[in-house]
Amino acid sequence: MNLKKCFFGFVIIFILISSCTVDEIPGTIKPEGPQSTWEIIQSQIFEPNCVQCHSSGTTFAKESDLILTADEGYKQLVGREPFNIEAKKDGYLLVGVEGVASLEKSFLWEKINTPAYEHFYTDHPEYGSLMPLGSKSLTNGELEYIRKWILEGAPETGSVVDTLLLKDDSIFDPSDYDFFPLEPPISGLQFHLDPFIVYPQNEREFLYYWPLNNSEALYANRFEVTMKRGSHHFLFYKYPEEAARPEPFAFRDFRDPSGKDNYETLFSTLNQIFVWGTQIPRTDYKLPPGVALKIEKNQGFDINAHYVNYSNEPYTGEIYANVHTIPETEVIHVADNLFLNNTQFELPPGKETTITKTYTFDEPKNIINLWSHAHKRMTEFKVFIKGGNRNNELVYYTNNWEHPPLIEFDPPLKLNPNEGLKLQATYFNETAVTKSFGLLSEDEMMILFGMFY
Repeated sequence: MNLKKCFFGFVIIFILISSCTVDEIPGTIKPEGPQSTWEIIQSQIFEPNCVQCHSSGTTFAKESDLILTADEGYKQLVGREPFNIEAKKDGYLLVGVEGVASLEKSFLWEKINTPAYEHFYTDHPEYGSLMPLGSKSLTNGELEYIRKWILEGAPETGSVVDTLLLKDDSIFDPSDYDFFPLEPPISGLQFHLDPFIVYPQNEREFLYYWPLNNSEALYANRFEVTMKRGSHHFLFYKYPEEAARPEPFAFRDFRDPSGKDNYETLFSTLNQIFVWGTQIPRTDYKLPPGVALKIEKNQGFDINAHYVNYSNEPYTGEIYANVHTIPETEVIHVADNLFLNNTQFELPPGKETTITKTYTFDEPKNIINLWSHAHKRMTEFKVFIKGGNRNNELVYYTNNWEHPPLIEFDPPLKLNPNEGLKLQATYFNETAVTKSFGLLSEDEMMILFGMFY
């Protein structure tokens, strides 16, 4: 072949194509406008990661009864019950359209949310495998993009999620959940509780007071914690300036190994003020830019940890926690905490019971996050706005008592004076005895945590 002729032929073809409009190039379609959020999910997430298995005629598509190609994807996902019998029994949809209530009942989210793999395989072993099967997880940016799409009601048209989220190409690795020491913060405080025994067929909950020795106020805008497996929760408390402080650097158990209550520890909780907490073994939470919690000078943190061991062998717990701080000059809003704790309820034996409790606020609140806390008989926890033009709007939902989600509000959820929150928790008490408020996982709780300014 004459290379010179070949070269000039290529140049002529290139010039002809370059001079054409998009409509004139054979086999192309002129874009009609910006892609919707759903179209981006379909083309940028499902096409490269899922469609090779979930296409018409493949074994995987037949086993899951799910096709994710562009012509079928939306109607296959939204509003459909899952093919998995157990998930269907549990009331899941592949994707619902009820926003926050649908996220915790989305089988799609259960299957792709790899950072919650412990919850998935421990609580739902009958749900199969996490997806994408046999390959890496979706990126953290892709997961957050899908999560927010579901929270927005999973629309087929319109742009409802910021595409900048997709720039986060980090990928979750299960080893992230393995216990490891945290690097100390560049500015802030680190706490380390050395290995401690969790007795077999027992629950160990304790307090551990740690003086901060801070001569000036601190402003915290990020919290990290990593805990050895078996943890139920981790909380920071502080005390009013005039309150007596407990003995520092000592474990103060709520019960001895035989289960007998330690009343001195119980009484020490009466003056505590909630600061921050989590129920997830590996947590890294950042407040919005310019927002920070104030930690008054000469403070100390009473660390509250709860571990559960239903096995016949003892194991050790261990915890690292970091509190990152910023200069006061960077603080625009000083955050405060919500701690709404309903202790006055009873759950009759052998029945499902729904408890409702309403809290009304005298002052305006800009709420930036909410998360619930309950024990093993809670089946649903809902939070509604009470009063105003958004009365009875659902703003929080979970059916996961072990790892309830922390739901953030950006912009903040604004409540005016005389408006508030209505908590509605449903429990099923399968036992033969009445259950009520208590500290053990066999007891129950109905708590809503949150931050506002």
